[in-house]
Amino acid sequence: MIRVTRLDQSHLYLNAEYIQSVESTPDTHIVLVNGTSYVVKEPDAEIVARVIAYHRAIEIGRAHV
Repeated sequence: MIRVTRLDQSHLYLNAEYIQSVESTPDTHIVLVNGTSYVVKEPDAEIVARVIAYHRAIEIGRAHV
């Protein structure tokens, strides 16, 4: 899960496995595989970095099993 901030300052956790696309137009839009879309404050590069960090953490966890 990654934490993101909605435009109203509330926080939301999204399952990084279900993110289909991230786009800035200029607001950052995250679209999940089920078609649900979220507009968040973080720039697109930050969302991508969080997703990459999430996947790396999963791989490290698998290596220790």
